[in-house]
Amino acid sequence: MLETLDPRRRQMARAFWGSAALFLGFLITTQQVLTNGSLIKVDATIANAHRHNFTPWIDFILMKIDNLGLRGLTATILVLSALLIAWKFKTWRPLNLAVISLLALNLVVGLAKLAVGRTKPKLNIDLIYAGGLSYPSGHASNALLTWGILAYLIYRYTYRDGYHGRLLAGGVTVITLSVCTVSLFRNTHWLSDLLGGLFIGGALLVLVIAIDRSFPSESQRS
Repeated sequence: MLETLDPRRRQMARAFWGSAALFLGFLITTQQVLTNGSLIKVDATIANAHRHNFTPWIDFILMKIDNLGLRGLTATILVLSALLIAWKFKTWRPLNLAVISLLALNLVVGLAKLAVGRTKPKLNIDLIYAGGLSYPSGHASNALLTWGILAYLIYRYTYRDGYHGRLLAGGVTVITLSVCTVSLFRNTHWLSDLLGGLFIGGALLVLVIAIDRSFPSESQRS
């Protein structure tokens, strides 16, 4: 039994330290935003860069890609998918995991947005404590955490093959990076907004998965 538990404990310890490291990244990025650090110069350079005017149908596609980080859309897909998995496997655990993830994300990101109050780059002025809601990016954090939890649920309750795990992780990476890239191109977020969102979304994703793995369930694929 000890030989079985020790690797699990070591795995959970690494996960918790990984979550802490990502949260530290969020704190460092926040410090840069609040103190007008060197990262803010990069923000300004990207925000002021020339942007090509695409045709309306390309703009439409870009907007739809950006919407993959939209809170309402991602939360709805995650909850409905979790409900389906919960019904199929006769357990409330997937739905509980989805709801806890969404509540944690919106609480942390929401409070951070209100506390920092950063303005959007489209205003052509970068101010903090000004009632803005730019930092951290909800789109980036939503994309990473929500699609990440969905991929985790699919992996845990269906496939256990390493190939499928890598495929799901790759899908989450592509979606998240696409949302961030489009946000930069459309000038809806500063680069540091996106970095802050990725750090906090990643920290919560790793933490939620670590907690779930700490309490195994017979309904999950072992």
